[in-house]
Amino acid sequence: MTAEARLIAAELAGATAPCVTCSFQAEGVVLVHLLREQRADIPVLFLDTVHHFPETLAYRDELAERWKLNLIVLRADAPLPGLWRNDPDACCARHKVDPLFAALDAYDVWFTGLRREQSATRAALAQVAPFTLPRGKVLRKVSPLAGWSTREVWAYAKTHDIPLLPLYELGYTSIGCEPCTSLPLDPSNARSGRWGGQKLECGIHLQPLLATDDTSHG
Repeated sequence: MTAEARLIAAELAGATAPCVTCSFQAEGVVLVHLLREQRADIPVLFLDTVHHFPETLAYRDELAERWKLNLIVLRADAPLPGLWRNDPDACCARHKVDPLFAALDAYDVWFTGLRREQSATRAALAQVAPFTLPRGKVLRKVSPLAGWSTREVWAYAKTHDIPLLPLYELGYTSIGCEPCTSLPLDPSNARSGRWGGQKLECGIHLQPLLATDDTSHG
């Protein structure tokens, strides 16, 4: 058993209600594959931002059917398509951050496919760390692939015959919502095609301010 598999096993053993978030990028799919080997019915949370590439949704549905995933689709109560044009931060908050944090209240261990190599904001990422939701609940946030390189992710997928999102074949290296995703602006920075290079995070993986604070996340 690999170190990552041992970590997953230990965290699942101590969890009452585990879940994994997945946007169906390569690392997320690899993590779901690892988790399914130990907990086939783990809830897989997917954020329907109403702005995804059609290819992402088709791939999600194909893989969910093939793997019989316990897929849970999250969506904002009142989506505002096009909000990204005027305020990308508000768009991310409404369509990604808020619905996910609301859903995470039902879980105690949150698995993510985050990796340190992805960006400067993730360079110090811990494999396991507490994460406090806006209303005060504390989860265990677990990132088993924190130390993996992109090459290792793709090698795992190839070894285990895991098909990947077809958009990679078109040159995309980090894939989010269609309006805010482009081919990489900097070939050495996989996430440089997100939000026109103007920011690195949508807000999900930044520790939110508690509900008692006067400011909101974004």
